[in-house]
Amino acid sequence: MTAPGAASRVLVVRLDSLGDVVVCGPAVRAVAAGAAQVTVLAGPRGAEAARLLPGVDDVLVFDAPWISPDARPTDPAAVAALVEALRGRFDAALVLTSFHQSALPTALVLRLAGVPWIAAISTDFPGTLLDVRLPEPPDGPEPVRMLAVATGAGWRLPPGDDGALRLRKRLPLVGGLPARYVVVHPGADAPARAYPADRWKQVVSGLVAEGCPVVVTGSAAECRLTAAVAGAAALDLGGRLDVAELAAVIAGADAIAVGNTGPAHLAAAVGTPVVSLFSPVVPATRWAPHTRARTVLGDQTAACAGSRARLCPVPGHPCLAGVDPEEVTAAVRDLVGVAA
Repeated sequence: MTAPGAASRVLVVRLDSLGDVVVCGPAVRAVAAGAAQVTVLAGPRGAEAARLLPGVDDVLVFDAPWISPDARPTDPAAVAALVEALRGRFDAALVLTSFHQSALPTALVLRLAGVPWIAAISTDFPGTLLDVRLPEPPDGPEPVRMLAVATGAGWRLPPGDDGALRLRKRLPLVGGLPARYVVVHPGADAPARAYPADRWKQVVSGLVAEGCPVVVTGSAAECRLTAAVAGAAALDLGGRLDVAELAAVIAGADAIAVGNTGPAHLAAAVGTPVVSLFSPVVPATRWAPHTRARTVLGDQTAACAGSRARLCPVPGHPCLAGVDPEEVTAAVRDLVGVAA
């Protein structure tokens, strides 16, 4: 069965975090090119990013306990409320998932809401939950894989769209920034993906010593970390930016140094060169920032590779702790030189 026609109202589902939503941008644009209206159903950690994607008309939010590691236990009333919020609104749905997630719990909810046509990847037999059951796409960058899912369901990018990551062109103005600067984003969604804070502080000191102003960013929960990393040497914006403002700060930077976390994908989407401190608990082939203007640091052959661990399973965190801060500053310097 092919995708519904151009008059259709389509729900695109991606229920995890910020970066997971950003990498679905090309797939969303493909759906938008062949539909009258596109709504994204996102988790609380990804909803703000969904609102920045071209082609998105509306965003709904649900904290799915079968996707989010931080969700509350399954609440029948919350699921029932979601079913009613979706009922009668959509002609089709495309459920996007990472390789270790199942689309079938989401598909069941969509069927209960009366969505008549649903497409998703499923290695498990879906019964009647899916109209289009797609195989896992070939290994490759996650934006390419998600676009392959949309294409497999019948949607195509419009002519001239190269499939790169993008955000909406209008981002908010953020005052008080240096004329030129580098962003350092020291936080990560999981400790196993984090470069040590004392090393981040050395990166900041090294960049500032070379005459490069630094802006340190982070969420409200990371304010102590950003303050420690910035010290008196850098501008600390920890806890002071929403996602759109963070994207704007990154867009104005000469480069960003960041772990394997959402802002790395924001950087790729706004064209800012990325030095990625990448822990191999997930494969860099899929999850490194999808841009040519990047340098990936970290031991991709470390014992933790492919473990999907949230806490480092190897004493000493060697995959990232072994990266010298001078190597990070040199990588930033090289990318800024390319971008200048």
